[in-house]
Amino acid sequence: MVTLLCTVHGCRRALLFEGRRVTCRRGHSFDVARRGYLNLLQPQDRRARRPGDTAGVLAARRRFLGSPAAAPLIGAIVDASRVGERDAVLEVGCGEGQHLASIADRFGCEAHGVDISVAAIDAAARRRPRLRWLVANADRFLPYADASFRLVLSITSRMNAPEFRRVLHRNATLLVAIPAADDLVELRRAVLGEGVLRDRVERTVATFVPHFALERHARVRHVVRLDAAAVADVMTGAYRALRASERARLASIADVDVTLSRDVLLFRPA
Repeated sequence: MVTLLCTVHGCRRALLFEGRRVTCRRGHSFDVARRGYLNLLQPQDRRARRPGDTAGVLAARRRFLGSPAAAPLIGAIVDASRVGERDAVLEVGCGEGQHLASIADRFGCEAHGVDISVAAIDAAARRRPRLRWLVANADRFLPYADASFRLVLSITSRMNAPEFRRVLHRNATLLVAIPAADDLVELRRAVLGEGVLRDRVERTVATFVPHFALERHARVRHVVRLDAAAVADVMTGAYRALRASERARLASIADVDVTLSRDVLLFRPA
């Protein structure tokens, strides 16, 4: 069982479960939510009154990730994970935990998900109560003991290289998935007015130096026919601040072939 750490500034002592709460030796205490997750987010770690994705963005992403169109992307990440049933896995910026749940189903591992959004973690805990869910600011601190995990995942999400390295075993794996250069290129051209192919691999690899070394890079790509509703979902999930003119163009799109593409990067601790 992975040990949690207190998030009160300057503490970082181990948290112990005492019924429906956890406490550290300094007396700091956190209640377990009704759905079983823990909210360790401190007031100074909030970037907004309700940090994280809005309800509309979460719903759009939930519909897309639950659709057949997303299955090859999720399947490729699960295939690349390869952990044992005795291993502990952490997904950082897990949202509602669709990827993490698929990994837990495949490998039977101990699965932990952390996100800054209370709404996302509440939904994850409602759907998969046997997994371990946590609200915290992963950009500041991952509230887990050193060397807790065999695998850490960041799927189009947070990139905190020093903290990722700290919570990983020495012979562990970091899996980072980012949108590939041609991801949603048809929709970006039609809605945003630009179809530039931006390759993020080199920049992402540089983000993790010197804590990690790239071991393998794979690209997952397929083209799928999406109807108007699915187009709206995939764009809402990817772009949270579309302007009124862009939303109008988005609403005018009917059935269209769309490229879904991910660069999957596997790192080893350096």
